[in-house]
Amino acid sequence: MLYLSRRVDFSAMHSYRIDDWSEDQNFKVFGPFSNQHGHGHDYQLEVMVKGDLVEKAGIVVNTVDIKRIVGGFVEEELDGKYLNMEHDYFKKNIPTTENIVTYLWDMLGPKLENCTLHRLKLHENSHLYAEKGEEDLVTLTRKYHFSAAHRLHSEQLTEEENTRLFGKCNNPFGHGHNYYLEVSVQGEPDPVTGMITDLDDLDNTVESVVLSEFDHKHLNLDTKWFAGLNPTSEVVAKVIYNMLKPLLPNLHKIGLWETEKNYFEYAG
Repeated sequence: MLYLSRRVDFSAMHSYRIDDWSEDQNFKVFGPFSNQHGHGHDYQLEVMVKGDLVEKAGIVVNTVDIKRIVGGFVEEELDGKYLNMEHDYFKKNIPTTENIVTYLWDMLGPKLENCTLHRLKLHENSHLYAEKGEEDLVTLTRKYHFSAAHRLHSEQLTEEENTRLFGKCNNPFGHGHNYYLEVSVQGEPDPVTGMITDLDDLDNTVESVVLSEFDHKHLNLDTKWFAGLNPTSEVVAKVIYNMLKPLLPNLHKIGLWETEKNYFEYAG
């Protein structure tokens, strides 16, 4: 089985609001997303399909055909539209990122030819995206940033072993990174709000539990979380997961970008 993906971009506007609610109630639940005049995004849709290799052609399916089918559908149904006002499905279902990716999954799967839809990833912006795969649940990922220093040094290794293994990252004074933290929650979109989590609640939890502890800190020296631990990014990802899990029951995984080249993930 082989997997391949193609990206399709589109622009659309939407609002998160329930007409039967008061303005105060809409704002309490949806915040500025509830603006009745709407707001917009440049969406990026990653379409991953799977299939068997056609030996004669050396491909599973022509990615141009994916672009034609998916791009044509998206252009006709979503691109350039105010979804709440101009799309029958989203007149009844709030066009959250979770609902949009679910709608696209349901509609695109039967349209693809000579391959099977494996996963959709819909980026609303650089800090928020939703995924839908062959399982029933939707995953929503929010990205955060913090700056911190650390020293890679294990108390279970000798000085020589630490120097040999970690090199300049074993500098006694430490070194720093611009970390990007991805917090992924998973569930079914609420039938009323279209969300699987309240983003304000998620942001406040991550800010108070993680960012306030780690941002502009030396992880070895300024926090209690790495006492006796070597704060490699593998360990940092696992520690953050364990910090958040009691407060986020639908936490799916933690992703941590140490640099643009180094990414680490922990799913419990």
